[in-house]
Order: sequence, then structure tokens, then C-alpha cells
Amino acid sequence: MKDDKALPMYGVGPIYVAIIMITTIVFSFLSHFDYIPFYNIDAFRIPLLVLGIILIVLSIYMWYVSVIKDKVDKYISEGKLVTTGIYSYTRNPIYSAFTLLSIGILLIVNNYYLLILPFIYWLFLTILMKNTEEKWLEDKFGKEYLDYKEKVNRCIPIKRK
Repeated sequence: MKDDKALPMYGVGPIYVAIIMITTIVFSFLSHFDYIPFYNIDAFRIPLLVLGIILIVLSIYMWYVSVIKDKVDKYISEGKLVTTGIYSYTRNPIYSAFTLLSIGILLIVNNYYLLILPFIYWLFLTILMKNTEEKWLEDKFGKEYLDYKEKVNRCIPIKRK
């Protein structure tokens, strides 16, 4: 591990979170006030509402575990790579939490046209991570990060190996 390079405390996270949350809120309001086409199937209103609430609660839990319980700020300030706890299931649980929050809100809005947004968010996150934080982490931690990257998915909490 190369100790000479300090990682930024927040990375590009605030940019990603701000963009997806603002986009989610703006498109939800535009949909609600009929400024964009609205398409839903009433039969799925309740299941989507329940699923949306579950995803919002799950997102709050993921954020809590990754920030408070696993103390990611401590690892960053000490220049260490966190690979335990929730970070053993996803490399970016904070970003995943905000993505789930956005998806939950979109499900509650119940406009099927807006369900394209999570795919755009995933693409945006992937491009952002590959071009910033993943390069920083690979440069700082080398093989340790590459091994971690092989085992743990970027944003969907599934272990690969």
C-alpha cells in the first residue's frame, strides 16, 4: 500500500447524490403536475407503494450501517481500505443507499416512465466511479484494492466469490 496519497473524505459522492436526488424530486413533481407523460397501472399502486417504502427503509438502514456502524470516515482519515461489514457486500454502500432511496421514491410516484431513471443512475454511478474513486483506490492500495474489487460488486450488494 502506498501511504503518500491521502484520499478525499467525500470523494465524488456528494455530486452523485445531489444529482440523482434532485433529478428524482424534479421528475416526481413534473410527473405529479402532468408536465411529463404519466403512465401507471392502478392494480400495482399498492404493491409499488409497499415496495417503495421497503426500499426507502432499506436505504436508511444501509446508510446507517455504512456511515455510523462501520465508521467509514475513520477508515478514510486513517488511510485504510474498509472491506468488512456492509463493505464486504458492496464497495459503495452509501451510493447504493441513495440509489435505493431514489428508486423507492420513484416506485411510490408510480409513473412507469420514470422507472428508466434508475438505469441512468446506475450508468452515471458506474462512469463516475470508474473514472474517479476506483482509480484513486487502485493507485493508493494497489493489489489489495484489485483483489477486493474482484470479490465485491460496485453497487449491488452481492458477493462475487
